[in-house]
Amino acid sequence: MVLTPGPNMIYLVSRSITQGRRAGIISLGGVALGFLVYLVATNLGLSVVFLAAPELYVAIKLAGAAYLAWLAYKALKPGGISVFTPEDVPHDSPRRLFTMGLMTNLLNPKIAIMYLSLIPQFVDVDAGHVLFQGLVLGAIQIVVSVGVNLTIVLAAGAIAVFLARRPSWLRAQRYLMGAVLATLAITLALDTSLPTTPA
Repeated sequence: MVLTPGPNMIYLVSRSITQGRRAGIISLGGVALGFLVYLVATNLGLSVVFLAAPELYVAIKLAGAAYLAWLAYKALKPGGISVFTPEDVPHDSPRRLFTMGLMTNLLNPKIAIMYLSLIPQFVDVDAGHVLFQGLVLGAIQIVVSVGVNLTIVLAAGAIAVFLARRPSWLRAQRYLMGAVLATLAITLALDTSLPTTPA
């Protein structure tokens, strides 16, 4: 699940390539906080808002689809560049990096629904401390996610060098990533399903 390409991974890789590992790690901190926000909200029952107000879920989902479409356009447009292509961009401050990482994650409401759907299946009600169990289970997911993404952040530079020496691979990667992002954006935008409570 963590290895599935998505906005978080794209953002972290691009920041690591253009501004260095430190920027990628700071951005990852924002992404991790986004996971934590959704986890706490879910376990306190606040994610039920998405179930009670489907319009809010749809609005945030469409915002996420628009963001994915924008990333796809940047990859596929004439003269577009691969996410692994180093480029000179204005360096953002640590605060902005952290905030952008946080917002990238919060624009994906399916994280809350994922927590709402998955965590209850592993909670042992008879053991008590349901809230604590949910927080621990979610924390494990966050640790795995941060670990995988940290590896990607640290390896992004090496991947960029590898691809830079192979222009055809770099071009293929750009088109493949753009196509994946476009497909995700279209799928998300056309998805008419609404959040439901777990069976």
